[in-house]
Amino acid sequence: MSDFDEGEDRFVSIGERLRRAREARAMSLDDVASQTRIPMRHLQHIETEEWDALPAPTYAIGFTRNYANAVGLDGSAMANELRDQIGGARRRASAPEYYEPADPARVPPKSLVIVVLIVAVLLVGGYVLWRNTLGADAGAAPEPAAEATVENVGEAPANGQAAAPAADLTGQTVTLTALGEVWLRVTDGTGAALFTGILNTGQTYTVPATATRPLLDTGRPQMLRASAGGSDLGLIGPEERTVEDVSLLPQDLAARQAGQAPAAGAQPEAPLALPSNPQP
Repeated sequence: MSDFDEGEDRFVSIGERLRRAREARAMSLDDVASQTRIPMRHLQHIETEEWDALPAPTYAIGFTRNYANAVGLDGSAMANELRDQIGGARRRASAPEYYEPADPARVPPKSLVIVVLIVAVLLVGGYVLWRNTLGADAGAAPEPAAEATVENVGEAPANGQAAAPAADLTGQTVTLTALGEVWLRVTDGTGAALFTGILNTGQTYTVPATATRPLLDTGRPQMLRASAGGSDLGLIGPEERTVEDVSLLPQDLAARQAGQAPAAGAQPEAPLALPSNPQP
């Protein structure tokens, strides 16, 4: 529990409550930034409630939740309060409004994304053709193998990626690659954070192999590409919108890309591990 009494004055602003709770714990903004990996300037904007200075409502809500947890407040309750306060008024429909379109260092060219998707489709097509050719050379396969071949060459999902069978990916390590600047939060399914922060273009984050049931929250799923065991699992989502509690188990990502519901209760047996920093 925090040394700051959240019920002291329910009319105190969110930023003021966070500042008081931080000072009650004798923590500096540097301490909070080090613990949450939130840039110092964003923490200052949160305390002064300069929400327009933050990249988007999703970032403001996520940063506020993590700041509150770091100083002993109820992060979920404070995030919901902030969402009610700014979520509707500042929700935006398209990516160009979040960032300056003319800054190529922050937003990748649209043509690059299209080229990546085309290349991915060609790779998937080549892989399917190779598998079919291999099957023809080996002769007639048993009935179960024939059924598996039919399932693997089904229609590709909308983002141009074909998911590998879940049985082939179970236990593999999932890596997320940023196609542009994107904030994300990964938890172990019980609310404990494995990673919270921003990935820049080209940076990656690898989910710990021993994570029990990793879940993802982000406001830019179209900027995160997943892979596991050498297989490209496609984009987390086709368009910019807030997604929460997306399973990062490789078999669930494969099912998600194939347009299927992830298997209920599918979890690795290994215990939870601490996260590692993203590698550029």
